[in-house]
Amino acid sequence: MLLPALVLVVLALIIFLVSSRTRKSAGLPGGNIIYADTGKWEKVEKPLYDPVTQITGRPDYVVRQGDQILPVEVKSGSAPDSPYDSHIFQLAAYCLLIEREYGKRPPYGIIHYGKRTFSVPYSQELESALIDLLTEIRQDDRRKSVSRSHDQAARCRGCGFAYTCEQAL
Repeated sequence: MLLPALVLVVLALIIFLVSSRTRKSAGLPGGNIIYADTGKWEKVEKPLYDPVTQITGRPDYVVRQGDQILPVEVKSGSAPDSPYDSHIFQLAAYCLLIEREYGKRPPYGIIHYGKRTFSVPYSQELESALIDLLTEIRQDDRRKSVSRSHDQAARCRGCGFAYTCEQAL
């Protein structure tokens, strides 16, 4: 009777260690995953949406950690020294969407690159910068012509408008 119980305990410990390692490699903090859009689990039925800003999004994960709700964005590229601005704004948009959808403001979000994880505070300053960026994007959307915002040929090569753009590098 003791041997089967011991085998079950060892098996449970192995399962726990494997799941902990998998969670850590995905950049996930401890807590309950309440939303996942990675294609690895079940399909998410509904993206998060905010009618005020008219943005929608699907964070890779939303984790409930105690009374906090946190977005986690997993990036496949190599880890930079600090998160890219575009990734920070994407995470900020997810923070805003979570606040509107769940009624709780995330204190921070997480960006995970391969072997490196960044915790990004969702400050009032970041939220204001996001709103300003959304306003600027909407203004650009109404213009007939928008100037190129960079001097990087690689970005032009990866752009879907490169074939029609008169400013392509």
